[in-house]
Amino acid sequence: MSAMPRSIEEILDHADELAARFEHDTPDGAHERPVEEYLLERAVIDRARSERQIIDAITAARNAGMSWLRIGGMLGTSAQAAQQRYAALVEPT
Repeated sequence: MSAMPRSIEEILDHADELAARFEHDTPDGAHERPVEEYLLERAVIDRARSERQIIDAITAARNAGMSWLRIGGMLGTSAQAAQQRYAALVEPT
């Protein structure tokens, strides 16, 4: 069992791995899983997709000149917290 992803990049990578596993999985009945495991796996993928949408939206907002203060407010956090979490992912280095 692997550790839960903690960073946004790890969440996205984890979702990509799970999606690839789903795409290449051929159900044969021998590897049936409990529905709770399936639902959890789907929730992890949904969370990663949502995070990707947020990153894309923040990138567009920053490119349009939106401040970290406003972005943080929309995320329900401070400007500093939003910038610390997303700046490295959305701004060119």
